Amino acid sequence: MPEANTGSMQEFLDQFSQTLPKNEVAVMYADQAGWHASKTLRIPDNVILLALPAYSPELNPVERIWLYLKERYLSHRLHDDYDAIVDAACTAWNRLTAEAGRITSLCSYSWLEKLLAVTVKT
Repeated sequence: MPEANTGSMQEFLDQFSQTLPKNEVAVMYADQAGWHASKTLRIPDNVILLALPAYSPELNPVERIWLYLKERYLSHRLHDDYDAIVDAACTAWNRLTAEAGRITSLCSYSWLEKLLAVTVKT
């Protein structure tokens, strides 16, 4: 999405909701960004949003991806304009995804692996 706002979140939820099989409900964790909890957000009936506690980046695996990207590809650089920033972010993402297993290693928490193992069994 080109913007992080309530409209983008609404579109994501609506499209995601349509991918779920009938009679299935998905539970998603969301940080406390304003667009995740906006009063105008209409959460589909087959999606449940649970808020992560404030100031708990260790519970949100994507935070480690952002840190990795910033440390290796995005920090201490000046860009001429918005398009250059988007290009740099896309290049960084493509380099990250080309590293076999890197996203898994960044997002693997022992507590998450245990949770997934229990979830898969039930």
